[in-house]
Amino acid sequence: MKKLTERQEEVLNFIKMFISTNKYPPTMREIASSFHITANGAYDHVKALEKKGKIHCDVKRSRAIGIIDDEKEKEEIIDIPLLGNVAAGLPLLTEENFDGYIKIAASNLSTGTHFALVVKGDSMQDIGIMDGDTAIMIQKQTAENGDIIVAMVNDEAVTLKRFFKEKNRIKLKAENPIYPPIYSQNVRILGKLQYLIRSYE
Repeated sequence: MKKLTERQEEVLNFIKMFISTNKYPPTMREIASSFHITANGAYDHVKALEKKGKIHCDVKRSRAIGIIDDEKEKEEIIDIPLLGNVAAGLPLLTEENFDGYIKIAASNLSTGTHFALVVKGDSMQDIGIMDGDTAIMIQKQTAENGDIIVAMVNDEAVTLKRFFKEKNRIKLKAENPIYPPIYSQNVRILGKLQYLIRSYE
């Protein structure tokens, strides 16, 4: 985006100060009067500021200038490591499983360390988690009953299931009736589901 000229900076600052003081934007005539220029000259500066992405303006209405706040408009984007096909027996969070990064808006995630997995199979389809979806997980070692987690079972298989703690064992429940629950005393929780991405291509 092109840099503002000195006069455009002055006009932009005037508009900001006017809005701050009066709680509404100036008219073209008020801008022109402040800079001792014609209304057409003010219009040209306003359109240049709009073209450069600093304001939005409806010239058909009076007092219809709005400031575009650069800081508010910029959504913070973070890189989440994508762990692709996880081989049985390998710890999930290792370089062997690293398959690049995906970008996610920070506003979609809570504070913590995250990783992403591509969902394989239809065991969770009844709650809308489909084969090929990308599950964004927040690293957790504990879970509450009913949480959707990814876990290592018996130090071998990594699975995405709903977690339930029973008296002497852990139950990992699929959300598809054709798959029976997994019961084990050796379950290591790796993360909790926080966000889901689906591609329709």
